[in-house]
Amino acid sequence: MRGNHPQGSFQASTTLEARVQLQRQTYPARLTQKACISESAQCYHLEFAIDAMDRFDFAPGQFISTVAPDQRGKTQTRAYSIASAASANRFDLCVNRVEGGFFSNHLCDLPIGGTVQVHGPHGNFTLRNPITDSIFVATGTGIAPMRGFTQWLFPEAGPEGSPEAGTTDRSEGRQIWLIYGTRHETEVYYRDYFERIAAEHANFHYVITLSRAGELWSGKRGYVQEHISPIVEARRSLAANHGVTTIGTSIGSSTGGSGAMGSGGSVVGGMADTVVAVEERVLAEPLAFDIHTYICGLNNMVAAVRERLTEFGWHKKQIIFERYD
Repeated sequence: MRGNHPQGSFQASTTLEARVQLQRQTYPARLTQKACISESAQCYHLEFAIDAMDRFDFAPGQFISTVAPDQRGKTQTRAYSIASAASANRFDLCVNRVEGGFFSNHLCDLPIGGTVQVHGPHGNFTLRNPITDSIFVATGTGIAPMRGFTQWLFPEAGPEGSPEAGTTDRSEGRQIWLIYGTRHETEVYYRDYFERIAAEHANFHYVITLSRAGELWSGKRGYVQEHISPIVEARRSLAANHGVTTIGTSIGSSTGGSGAMGSGGSVVGGMADTVVAVEERVLAEPLAFDIHTYICGLNNMVAAVRERLTEFGWHKKQIIFERYD
């Protein structure tokens, strides 16, 4: 993904970000590990430590801003989604090398032990509370915050005395789907990690889809939005079979007509509930959903997924997204 620069409703313009940068404390982040995880895409996994801090706390899904002078001495700032959950003073990044791009090359060429100035964390692309069934949708380096979400939900045991040691599953048994789309099989980032989590946790479902798959590829093909529909339709059918309305369609909708939602998800009014009654109920009670979708990638993909979910009647607050262009 080009730029790896998160943009959402909270994201300031480049000019404003530069202004605010003057007022923010930056810290040197030291590169501790580096690996090229896709030669064809020139994608690098980078691990950093902030030695000036004992802990660098952030919510999974947030981003940091990196700051460095370019060849002309001009200060450049770029935002990168954090590709890990919080752990001591460490954080990971997932960066595609972009031809002619200053910051991507600066980071990918950074030697082990080299440093870059950072500030943060920033952003509202975070898991909503309480944890619900969730669909994570990503393309390219949009996988970065999804890796952070997954690490937080399904922490792996760390060494004795480490922050990860003894941490239990935080998913609360919710069903979590990760739909990852890219062009070629060689560009599937962190595949081994996600396949391992899926093998160890029955409620984590990992779906890879390729838009330019070769003849030998036996997995799913096409674009990510095409693989959301079966998940949503299956949940809707399950709810209908049990005589309830899933809030994963929309507040006030029902499988049997225009009934309103009860607090337990059952239809309480049937045809007697008018649109006005439904609107009054929504205004009187806080919105609550039993499923969310988190989307990260380029704008065209984000727009396509949002459109598909809207067609299913999803409320806009169920759809959380981050765009990189």
